[in-house]
Amino acid sequence: MVKSGLIFGAISLVFILGLAVFIAPFCAPCVGLVLGLAAGYVAGVFDKPTDSGESVRKGGYAGAIAGGVGFIGGLIGSVINGLLLNPTNVESFSRIFGISNLGVSQAQIWASQLGFAVCIGLFDVLWMALLGVAGGALWYQLVGKNQATTILPPQQPVPPAY
Repeated sequence: MVKSGLIFGAISLVFILGLAVFIAPFCAPCVGLVLGLAAGYVAGVFDKPTDSGESVRKGGYAGAIAGGVGFIGGLIGSVINGLLLNPTNVESFSRIFGISNLGVSQAQIWASQLGFAVCIGLFDVLWMALLGVAGGALWYQLVGKNQATTILPPQQPVPPAY
């Protein structure tokens, strides 16, 4: 569960950081859709839980771990955006949409960047945990219920009774 969560957390950190810097931090739930499901499924592959409840729990934890690491990527991306944006850029961008006389300060840009990153990041952690639950359930339905559950240790043969 931890292994899967950290693997997909590293992937989500890179993707969410890239999306937050180059496009917008609002795209993080789109990444969470695929990575949360994959983290839950791979948690089942690594841990091989014996029942559906354990599989769902491990998938949820793996998705939450991946979402938490991705949350860090979103925060880093918002800091980079806060450094790159200035009031002149925001005002010229808003003119494209017909909004004029938009008075924003650098402090408002920082507050909005960090506020959106925290809100979207917390949503993404919950979203990836929920999808991790679905991934764990999917693993159990496809693979887990067909695995051998009991392996007996080697024993001496029992002599026949006369």
